[in-house]
Amino acid sequence: MKALVYHGPGQKDWESVPDPRVIDSTDVIVQVDTTTICGTDLHILLGDVPAVEPGRILGHEAVGTVVEVGDAVSTLAVGDRVLVPAITSCGSCVYCRRQMPSHCQGVGGIGWVFGHLIDGTQAEYVRVPFGQTSLHRVPEGVTDEQLIFLADIFPTGFEMGVQYGGVKPGDVVAIVGVGPVGLAAVQTASLHGASKIIAVGRTWPRIKSALDLGATHGISTQDPDWLDQVMGLTDGLGVDVVIEAVGVPQTLEDAFRIVRPGGHVANAGVHGKSFTLPINDLWIQNITFTTGLVNGTTVPALLELLKAGKINPEAMGTHYFTLDEMLLAYDVFEHSGTHNCLKTVIRKA
Repeated sequence: MKALVYHGPGQKDWESVPDPRVIDSTDVIVQVDTTTICGTDLHILLGDVPAVEPGRILGHEAVGTVVEVGDAVSTLAVGDRVLVPAITSCGSCVYCRRQMPSHCQGVGGIGWVFGHLIDGTQAEYVRVPFGQTSLHRVPEGVTDEQLIFLADIFPTGFEMGVQYGGVKPGDVVAIVGVGPVGLAAVQTASLHGASKIIAVGRTWPRIKSALDLGATHGISTQDPDWLDQVMGLTDGLGVDVVIEAVGVPQTLEDAFRIVRPGGHVANAGVHGKSFTLPINDLWIQNITFTTGLVNGTTVPALLELLKAGKINPEAMGTHYFTLDEMLLAYDVFEHSGTHNCLKTVIRKA
Protein backbone atom coordinates (compact mmCIF):
# COMPACT_ATOMS: atom_id res chain seq x y z
CA MET A 1 0.00 0.00 0.00
CA LYS A 2 0.95 3.68 -0.15
CA ALA A 3 1.41 5.84 2.97
CA LEU A 4 2.85 9.15 4.19
CA VAL A 5 6.08 8.19 5.97
CA TYR A 6 8.04 10.41 8.37
CA HIS A 7 11.81 10.30 7.88
CA GLY A 8 12.92 12.75 10.55
CA PRO A 9 12.35 16.50 11.10
CA GLY A 10 11.35 18.19 7.86
CA GLN A 11 11.36 14.95 5.88
CA LYS A 12 8.39 12.94 4.63
CA ASP A 13 7.36 10.98 1.55
CA TRP A 14 4.35 9.24 0.00
CA GLU A 15 5.74 5.77 -0.62
CA SER A 16 5.04 2.04 -0.78
CA VAL A 17 5.02 0.18 2.56
CA PRO A 18 3.79 -3.27 3.68
CA ASP A 19 0.06 -3.64 4.27
CA PRO A 20 -0.94 -3.75 7.95
CA ARG A 21 -2.01 -7.11 9.38
CA VAL A 22 -3.84 -8.32 12.46
CA ILE A 23 -1.30 -8.75 15.27
CA ASP A 24 -3.51 -8.99 18.34
CA SER A 25 -6.94 -10.58 18.60
CA THR A 26 -8.52 -7.16 19.35
CA ASP A 27 -7.15 -5.58 16.15
CA VAL A 28 -9.27 -4.30 13.29
CA ILE A 29 -7.88 -3.46 9.84
CA VAL A 30 -9.61 -0.48 8.23
CA GLN A 31 -9.45 0.70 4.65
CA VAL A 32 -8.98 4.46 4.81
CA ASP A 33 -11.65 6.19 2.74
CA THR A 34 -11.09 9.72 4.08
CA THR A 35 -8.37 11.27 6.23
CA THR A 36 -6.93 14.71 6.99
CA ILE A 37 -3.82 16.50 8.26
CA CYS A 38 -3.60 17.89 11.78
CA GLY A 39 -1.49 20.68 13.22
CA THR A 40 0.06 17.99 15.41
CA ASP A 41 1.48 16.39 12.25
CA LEU A 42 3.21 19.68 11.50
CA HIS A 43 4.59 19.76 15.05
CA ILE A 44 6.00 16.26 14.44
CA LEU A 45 7.67 17.42 11.23
CA LEU A 46 9.22 20.31 13.16
CA GLY A 47 10.76 17.79 15.56
CA ASP A 48 8.52 18.81 18.47
CA VAL A 49 7.47 15.20 19.24
CA PRO A 50 10.69 13.18 19.62
CA ALA A 51 8.78 9.97 20.45
CA VAL A 52 7.84 9.76 16.75
CA GLU A 53 10.59 7.74 15.12
CA PRO A 54 11.71 7.88 11.48
CA GLY A 55 9.80 5.35 9.42
CA ARG A 56 6.50 6.05 11.17
CA ILE A 57 3.34 6.50 9.07
CA LEU A 58 1.73 9.76 10.21
CA GLY A 59 -1.94 10.66 10.77
CA HIS A 60 -4.48 10.00 13.51
CA GLU A 61 -7.91 10.67 11.94
CA ALA A 62 -9.90 8.64 9.43
CA VAL A 63 -13.24 7.43 8.20
CA GLY A 64 -13.08 4.03 6.59
CA THR A 65 -14.38 0.53 5.97
CA VAL A 66 -13.56 -2.55 8.03
CA VAL A 67 -11.72 -5.15 5.94
CA GLU A 68 -10.52 -7.59 8.63
CA VAL A 69 -11.18 -8.22 12.34
CA GLY A 70 -9.30 -10.11 15.03
CA ASP A 71 -10.74 -13.17 16.74
CA ALA A 72 -11.79 -11.21 19.87
CA VAL A 73 -13.83 -8.66 17.90
CA SER A 74 -17.55 -9.50 17.95
CA THR A 75 -19.39 -6.20 17.43
CA LEU A 76 -17.76 -5.15 14.15
CA ALA A 77 -17.76 -6.95 10.83
CA VAL A 78 -16.13 -6.69 7.43
CA GLY A 79 -17.89 -3.97 5.46
CA ASP A 80 -18.83 -1.80 8.45
CA ARG A 81 -18.23 1.92 7.96
CA VAL A 82 -16.37 3.39 10.94
CA LEU A 83 -14.86 6.56 12.37
CA VAL A 84 -11.25 6.04 13.46
CA PRO A 85 -10.67 8.49 16.33
CA ALA A 86 -7.37 10.01 17.40
CA ILE A 87 -7.55 8.18 20.74
CA THR A 88 -7.68 4.41 21.15
CA SER A 89 -9.11 2.81 24.28
CA CYS A 90 -8.54 -0.66 25.69
CA GLY A 91 -11.70 -0.17 27.76
CA SER A 92 -10.33 -1.90 30.85
CA CYS A 93 -7.29 -0.08 32.26
CA VAL A 94 -7.58 2.33 35.19
CA TYR A 95 -7.68 5.42 32.94
CA CYS A 96 -10.22 4.02 30.50
CA ARG A 97 -12.46 3.11 33.46
CA ARG A 98 -12.12 6.73 34.61
CA GLN A 99 -13.32 7.93 31.18
CA MET A 100 -9.81 9.21 30.50
CA PRO A 101 -8.60 7.08 27.57
CA SER A 102 -6.10 9.79 26.62
CA HIS A 103 -3.85 7.92 29.05
CA CYS A 104 -4.93 4.38 28.14
CA GLN A 105 -2.28 1.93 29.32
CA GLY A 106 -2.94 -0.52 26.49
CA VAL A 107 -0.23 0.71 24.08
CA GLY A 108 2.67 2.72 25.42
CA GLY A 109 0.77 4.35 28.29
CA ILE A 110 -1.11 6.89 26.17
CA GLY A 111 -4.27 6.90 24.09
CA TRP A 112 -2.77 8.81 21.17
CA VAL A 113 -0.85 6.08 19.38
CA PHE A 114 -1.65 6.60 15.67
CA GLY A 115 1.15 8.40 13.88
CA HIS A 116 2.93 8.59 17.24
CA LEU A 117 3.80 5.17 18.67
CA ILE A 118 2.30 3.03 15.89
CA ASP A 119 1.59 3.58 12.20
CA GLY A 120 -1.19 6.05 11.51
CA THR A 121 -4.05 6.84 9.18
CA GLN A 122 -2.45 8.77 6.31
CA ALA A 123 -2.34 5.55 4.34
CA GLU A 124 -4.54 3.26 2.30
CA TYR A 125 -5.06 0.93 5.30
CA VAL A 126 -4.53 1.19 9.06
CA ARG A 127 -4.40 -1.30 11.93
CA VAL A 128 -6.59 -0.21 14.84
CA PRO A 129 -5.71 -1.77 18.21
CA PHE A 130 -8.66 -2.38 20.55
CA GLY A 131 -10.97 -1.85 17.58
CA GLN A 132 -14.12 -2.92 19.39
CA THR A 133 -13.71 -0.28 22.13
CA SER A 134 -12.11 2.42 19.97
CA LEU A 135 -13.97 2.60 16.65
CA HIS A 136 -17.36 4.26 16.17
CA ARG A 137 -19.82 2.77 13.70
CA VAL A 138 -21.02 5.47 11.30
CA PRO A 139 -24.75 6.37 11.38
CA GLU A 140 -26.70 6.18 8.13
CA GLY A 141 -26.93 9.43 6.23
CA VAL A 142 -23.76 10.99 7.66
CA THR A 143 -21.01 11.84 5.16
CA ASP A 144 -17.26 11.35 5.48
CA GLU A 145 -16.82 15.12 5.19
CA GLN A 146 -19.01 15.62 8.26
CA LEU A 147 -17.41 12.82 10.25
CA ILE A 148 -13.69 13.26 9.67
CA PHE A 149 -13.40 16.28 11.94
CA LEU A 150 -15.07 14.41 14.81
CA ALA A 151 -11.98 12.21 15.00
CA ASP A 152 -9.90 14.88 16.73
CA ILE A 153 -10.40 18.62 16.33
CA PHE A 154 -14.05 18.82 17.38
CA PRO A 155 -13.57 16.73 20.53
CA THR A 156 -10.38 18.70 21.28
CA GLY A 157 -12.08 22.10 21.03
CA PHE A 158 -15.10 20.87 22.97
CA GLU A 159 -13.39 18.81 25.67
CA MET A 160 -10.12 20.65 26.27
CA GLY A 161 -11.62 24.07 25.60
CA VAL A 162 -15.30 24.27 26.53
CA GLN A 163 -15.59 21.43 29.04
CA TYR A 164 -12.20 21.79 30.75
CA GLY A 165 -12.76 25.55 30.74
CA GLY A 166 -15.94 25.06 32.74
CA VAL A 167 -18.04 27.25 30.43
CA LYS A 168 -21.45 27.88 31.99
CA PRO A 169 -24.56 29.86 31.04
CA GLY A 170 -23.88 33.58 30.79
CA ASP A 171 -20.11 33.31 30.52
CA VAL A 172 -18.08 35.51 28.20
CA VAL A 173 -15.73 33.20 26.31
CA ALA A 174 -12.72 34.22 24.24
CA ILE A 175 -11.08 31.79 21.83
CA VAL A 176 -7.48 32.85 21.19
CA GLY A 177 -6.54 31.33 17.86
CA VAL A 178 -9.22 30.61 15.28
CA GLY A 179 -7.67 27.75 13.40
CA PRO A 180 -9.55 24.44 13.23
CA VAL A 181 -9.47 23.63 16.97
CA GLY A 182 -10.42 27.20 17.84
CA LEU A 183 -13.31 27.08 15.37
CA ALA A 184 -14.50 23.83 16.95
CA ALA A 185 -14.50 25.62 20.31
CA VAL A 186 -16.45 28.49 18.73
CA GLN A 187 -19.11 26.09 17.46
CA THR A 188 -19.48 24.26 20.77
CA ALA A 189 -19.17 27.10 23.32
CA SER A 190 -22.79 28.11 22.78
CA LEU A 191 -23.88 24.58 23.73
CA HIS A 192 -22.91 25.42 27.32
CA GLY A 193 -24.68 28.78 27.28
CA ALA A 194 -21.91 31.30 26.56
CA SER A 195 -23.41 34.78 26.29
CA LYS A 196 -20.56 36.18 24.18
CA ILE A 197 -18.03 34.28 22.10
CA ILE A 198 -15.07 36.47 21.16
CA ALA A 199 -12.86 35.19 18.35
CA VAL A 200 -9.34 36.54 18.83
CA GLY A 201 -7.04 35.88 15.88
CA ARG A 202 -4.50 37.47 13.58
CA THR A 203 -6.08 37.41 10.12
CA TRP A 204 -9.57 38.50 9.17
CA PRO A 205 -10.39 35.55 6.87
CA ARG A 206 -10.06 33.21 9.87
CA ILE A 207 -11.90 35.64 12.16
CA LYS A 208 -14.71 35.90 9.59
CA SER A 209 -14.95 32.09 9.55
CA ALA A 210 -15.38 32.21 13.33
CA LEU A 211 -18.14 34.80 13.01
CA ASP A 212 -19.87 32.65 10.40
CA LEU A 213 -19.70 29.65 12.75
CA GLY A 214 -21.13 31.29 15.85
CA ALA A 215 -18.72 33.85 17.32
CA THR A 216 -20.50 37.02 18.41
CA HIS A 217 -17.43 39.27 18.13
CA GLY A 218 -14.15 39.18 16.21
CA ILE A 219 -10.92 40.94 17.14
CA SER A 220 -7.54 40.90 15.40
CA THR A 221 -4.37 40.93 17.50
CA GLN A 222 -2.79 42.95 14.71
CA ASP A 223 -4.85 45.92 15.90
CA PRO A 224 -2.74 47.92 18.40
CA ASP A 225 -5.73 48.31 20.72
CA TRP A 226 -6.95 44.69 20.54
CA LEU A 227 -6.59 44.21 24.30
CA ASP A 228 -8.71 47.30 24.97
CA GLN A 229 -11.31 45.98 22.53
CA VAL A 230 -11.60 42.73 24.48
CA MET A 231 -11.84 44.57 27.79
CA GLY A 232 -14.48 46.86 26.32
CA LEU A 233 -16.69 43.80 25.73
CA THR A 234 -16.39 42.74 29.38
CA ASP A 235 -17.02 46.01 31.25
CA GLY A 236 -13.29 46.15 31.84
CA LEU A 237 -13.33 43.00 33.99
CA GLY A 238 -11.81 40.50 31.59
CA VAL A 239 -13.09 37.27 30.10
CA ASP A 240 -14.66 34.46 32.15
CA VAL A 241 -13.11 31.65 30.09
CA VAL A 242 -10.20 31.95 27.65
CA ILE A 243 -9.52 29.00 25.36
CA GLU A 244 -5.99 29.02 23.94
CA ALA A 245 -6.09 27.08 20.66
CA VAL A 246 -2.78 27.74 18.93
CA GLY A 247 0.09 26.27 20.91
CA VAL A 248 2.73 29.01 21.05
CA PRO A 249 3.95 31.04 24.05
CA GLN A 250 2.59 34.34 22.71
CA THR A 251 -1.03 33.19 22.49
CA LEU A 252 -0.86 31.64 25.95
CA GLU A 253 0.54 34.91 27.27
CA ASP A 254 -2.32 36.75 25.56
CA ALA A 255 -4.82 34.41 27.21
CA PHE A 256 -3.55 35.28 30.68
CA ARG A 257 -3.69 38.99 29.83
CA ILE A 258 -7.43 38.96 29.12
CA VAL A 259 -8.76 36.54 31.73
CA ARG A 260 -10.59 38.11 34.68
CA PRO A 261 -9.92 37.39 38.37
CA GLY A 262 -11.64 34.12 39.17
CA GLY A 263 -11.59 33.16 35.51
CA HIS A 264 -10.30 30.12 33.66
CA VAL A 265 -7.63 29.65 30.99
CA ALA A 266 -8.06 26.34 29.13
CA ASN A 267 -5.17 25.28 26.96
CA ALA A 268 -6.26 23.35 23.85
CA GLY A 269 -3.22 24.03 21.69
CA VAL A 270 -0.28 21.68 21.11
CA HIS A 271 2.85 23.30 22.50
CA GLY A 272 6.37 22.57 21.31
CA LYS A 273 8.13 25.16 23.47
CA SER A 274 8.09 25.90 27.17
CA PHE A 275 6.25 28.87 28.62
CA THR A 276 6.99 30.84 31.78
CA LEU A 277 3.82 30.94 33.85
CA PRO A 278 3.41 34.45 35.30
CA ILE A 279 2.60 33.02 38.71
CA ASN A 280 3.75 36.21 40.47
CA ASP A 281 0.76 37.97 38.91
CA LEU A 282 -1.66 35.05 38.87
CA TRP A 283 -1.48 33.71 42.41
CA ILE A 284 -3.59 36.56 43.75
CA GLN A 285 -6.18 36.47 40.96
CA ASN A 286 -7.75 33.05 41.64
CA ILE A 287 -7.09 31.89 38.08
CA THR A 288 -7.71 28.27 37.07
CA PHE A 289 -5.42 26.90 34.34
CA THR A 290 -6.10 23.55 32.65
CA THR A 291 -4.25 21.52 30.05
CA GLY A 292 -4.82 18.12 28.55
CA LEU A 293 -4.88 15.65 25.72
CA VAL A 294 -8.28 15.00 24.16
CA ASN A 295 -10.10 11.89 25.40
CA GLY A 296 -12.63 11.57 22.60
CA THR A 297 -15.36 10.54 25.04
CA THR A 298 -17.67 13.20 23.58
CA VAL A 299 -17.69 11.64 20.08
CA PRO A 300 -21.07 9.87 20.60
CA ALA A 301 -22.65 13.13 21.83
CA LEU A 302 -21.10 15.08 18.96
CA LEU A 303 -22.50 12.52 16.51
CA GLU A 304 -25.98 13.15 17.91
CA LEU A 305 -25.47 16.93 17.68
CA LEU A 306 -24.30 16.48 14.10
CA LYS A 307 -27.39 14.47 13.17
CA ALA A 308 -29.59 17.11 14.83
CA GLY A 309 -27.92 19.92 12.85
CA LYS A 310 -26.54 21.60 15.98
CA ILE A 311 -22.93 21.58 14.76
CA ASN A 312 -21.45 21.98 11.29
CA PRO A 313 -18.06 20.22 11.23
CA GLU A 314 -17.94 19.93 7.43
CA ALA A 315 -17.47 23.71 7.27
CA MET A 316 -13.87 23.06 8.32
CA GLY A 317 -13.05 21.27 5.07
CA THR A 318 -11.90 23.89 2.58
CA HIS A 319 -9.48 21.97 0.34
CA TYR A 320 -10.02 18.50 -1.17
CA PHE A 321 -7.42 16.00 -2.38
CA THR A 322 -7.02 12.31 -3.18
CA LEU A 323 -4.66 10.08 -1.19
CA ASP A 324 -2.15 10.16 -4.03
CA GLU A 325 -2.08 13.95 -3.68
CA MET A 326 -0.97 13.70 -0.04
CA LEU A 327 2.24 15.70 -0.52
CA LEU A 328 0.32 18.49 -2.26
CA ALA A 329 -2.21 18.45 0.59
CA TYR A 330 0.64 18.87 3.08
CA ASP A 331 2.07 21.77 1.12
CA VAL A 332 -1.29 23.56 1.11
CA PHE A 333 -1.89 22.90 4.81
CA GLU A 334 1.63 23.96 5.80
CA HIS A 335 1.01 27.26 3.98
CA SER A 336 -2.61 27.58 5.07
CA GLY A 337 -2.48 31.37 5.29
CA THR A 338 -1.47 31.68 1.65
CA HIS A 339 -4.20 29.28 0.53
CA ASN A 340 -6.86 30.34 3.07
CA CYS A 341 -7.02 26.69 4.11
CA LEU A 342 -8.74 25.57 7.30
CA LYS A 343 -8.58 21.78 6.93
CA THR A 344 -7.83 19.38 4.13
CA VAL A 345 -10.14 16.51 3.21
CA ILE A 346 -8.12 13.67 1.67
CA ARG A 347 -10.13 10.89 0.05
CA LYS A 348 -9.54 7.55 -1.61
CA ALA A 349 -9.53 8.03 -5.38
